[in-house]
Amino acid sequence: MSESDRVVSLETPAITNGSGAAAILSAGLSSFVLAVLAFAGDKWALIKSYLVFYKPTGPLSGVTTAAILIWILAWAILEWRWRKRTVAAGRICTIALALLGLSLLLTFPPVVDLF
Repeated sequence: MSESDRVVSLETPAITNGSGAAAILSAGLSSFVLAVLAFAGDKWALIKSYLVFYKPTGPLSGVTTAAILIWILAWAILEWRWRKRTVAAGRICTIALALLGLSLLLTFPPVVDLF
């Protein structure tokens, strides 16, 4: 390797993964929020009444709207904080998959009925 090759390789900026990690974690978080709100809307009448944004769909309109807002907000905040950073992608993916798994459990009727 010549001296000019080393200089070029040292000046090449590193590729960051913060933006991708922000998208993955915000998706996992919002899926968990969706499951928790769906569970809460089914179990408590007060929360169910707060989640009705559009009467024909009932509380589902509030559950999905809130989950989408959380997704966008979490993605914006994480993107702003991590956009120029390299984060531990393995740990972020593990957390996101754990949140997704918990959300699937909370939407599975036999598990929800235990609560």
